[in-house]
Amino acid sequence: MFESLTQFYNSEEWKTFRINLINERTKEDGNLYDEHSGKALMNSYDIVLHHKTPLTSENVNDFNISLNPENIMILSHRSHNEIHARFGFCTQRKVYYVYGAPCAGKTTFVNSIKGNSDIILDIDNVWECLSGGSRYEKPNAIKSNVFAVRDFIKDMIKTRAGKWERAFVIEGGALKSERERQIMILGAEPIYIDTDRQTCQTRLASDLNRSKEQKEAWSRYIDEWFDNYTE
Repeated sequence: MFESLTQFYNSEEWKTFRINLINERTKEDGNLYDEHSGKALMNSYDIVLHHKTPLTSENVNDFNISLNPENIMILSHRSHNEIHARFGFCTQRKVYYVYGAPCAGKTTFVNSIKGNSDIILDIDNVWECLSGGSRYEKPNAIKSNVFAVRDFIKDMIKTRAGKWERAFVIEGGALKSERERQIMILGAEPIYIDTDRQTCQTRLASDLNRSKEQKEAWSRYIDEWFDNYTE
């Protein structure tokens, strides 16, 4: 018996069901398609299994609802957000913990699916806002202020303060223990942007918005992330 939705979504039963359903609905051309928009789902982190009859703590142990393929649509995050807002489920206050290496594409992904009523917590945005400079300049003099603002916004997300619909917390999340602690504290769903090391370094090298010195520093950040990452 599952005592919560979090326990259900972390269970081997759900993980096995999810993998099997994705494999069953993958077409002969090798693509999996968004069953709302019809577009091919190109990235594993953009695959959402949506319960047409909404899953609740009251019905999670009714497997005709929770583990019934006929009650599942496979969607992108954008389609999933559209469907929930359309049917008035935005009060669920969904929180996503988006993690991955520097230059993996975390911010790009979030910007592609966010709505005007969503909160994005990206510490690079906080640095840019407080310093008034480049998002990649990090003056040591305001470091404590930046972290204080980050923690205030994170606490606001944790307590679900305000009327926002979804929140996206963007972090590196390399260490499993700290990542899982943040996910638990925030009551979040994790999204791993699984871009490989070489792609991250290539994106950094072609970035016209960073100076030579910034690129050298961020190249080290990328290598450190992959050296420290635990699944």
